[in-house]
Amino acid sequence: MYDNEQSPLQPVVLVGLDRGNEQFDYQMIELANLANANHMTVVDTVTQKLERPNSATYFGKGKIEELNELLKTLDVKMVVANDELSPSQIRNIEQGTNATVMDRTALILDIFASRAKTRLAKLQVQIAQLQYQLPRLRTSMNIRLDQQTGGGGSSFTSRGAGETKLETNRRLIEHQISALRKELAEIQADDDTRRAQRSKQNIKNVALIGYTNAGKSTIMNGLVSRYGENQAKLVFQADMLFATLETSVRKINLPDKQNFILSDTVGFVSQLPHNLVAAFRATLAEAAQADLLVQVVDYADPHYQEMMATTQSTLNEIGVGDIPMITVYNKADLRADTVFPERTGDILTLSAVDEASLDLLVETVREHIFADHVQVKLLIPFSEGQLVSDLNENATVHDLTYSEAGTELVVTLTPAQAGRYDNYIIK
Repeated sequence: MYDNEQSPLQPVVLVGLDRGNEQFDYQMIELANLANANHMTVVDTVTQKLERPNSATYFGKGKIEELNELLKTLDVKMVVANDELSPSQIRNIEQGTNATVMDRTALILDIFASRAKTRLAKLQVQIAQLQYQLPRLRTSMNIRLDQQTGGGGSSFTSRGAGETKLETNRRLIEHQISALRKELAEIQADDDTRRAQRSKQNIKNVALIGYTNAGKSTIMNGLVSRYGENQAKLVFQADMLFATLETSVRKINLPDKQNFILSDTVGFVSQLPHNLVAAFRATLAEAAQADLLVQVVDYADPHYQEMMATTQSTLNEIGVGDIPMITVYNKADLRADTVFPERTGDILTLSAVDEASLDLLVETVREHIFADHVQVKLLIPFSEGQLVSDLNENATVHDLTYSEAGTELVVTLTPAQAGRYDNYIIK
């Protein structure tokens, strides 16, 4: 992969094929934003209308010559393509332009690699990078196994003399992928255990999902600041693509003793590389296990509808398309034509930095995840006063009075609590 640190502001020319896709203009804008996120500065853009890419050179021959002249004039040494290119396409464009070529997949992988902080995120990115490299191996490539994967190359010293350098490199990468997947599986098993424990406690799980930089982390921090178990545990937020790749999980405790788990998941982007989607299934597992999805949309972006379509297709790809979902049109404060906070069914228009907006969001979430809670009247004998203390601590108590028979309470209970206190319900 390419090294983001080799140049703080690498000048690049973007290239893309317009095949009649109505989202093409938006994808090129997004490609420029991705390039900027990867410490690049876009000098110019070259596009061509073709029904399909040229199998050898992506562009037509004449457009390659035009691109070559433009690069010479601008003194630019790097080209970034809007599509994932084949190894031969990359090689032929580089030969025709004397420039380095990075396709969209490599660009996104570079950004993910620079933003990964936890071991889980790093493992997932490394696997995706190696899977990308595998079909693009050249005999001149210098493959180095990371010592952390346990592969020092010793297992390959006995290979026959007839094995080519390319075959050796392929075996090394496949061995490294296998080692990384083994470590990833161990981390996933620990995460699965934690999710199972939460499930036993009947704690509802709400997952924030959506496009990168839509404001998911801002919403999470707003809710954690007001209702979090530990208000110091805010997540990193910044106005940038893929500010965080980690899934953050926080417990939200509402004033009426009801609570739920809130997850902030990795953001999506159009044409997210397949290998990356597959590698990040572990990170997206919180969304897959959620009781409710909250799709956060950057309502101030003119292309928000395309972003929503990308989010839905990605959810379908990872198998979480059938979980109940509410839609939050965020950043309404940046639109002069919008009144907020407002709600129409399961569609909310709000601003993550507005307290009234967060109140509306919490109320909507509450309606969904606590719909199976029941309000009952209980009679607890004085001899079992500990039950009253437990209810005051763990349930929503609306009214409490005393009678000759014991303590009478009007409470809202979860289904599990209702079963536990069934003998005390006044029917």
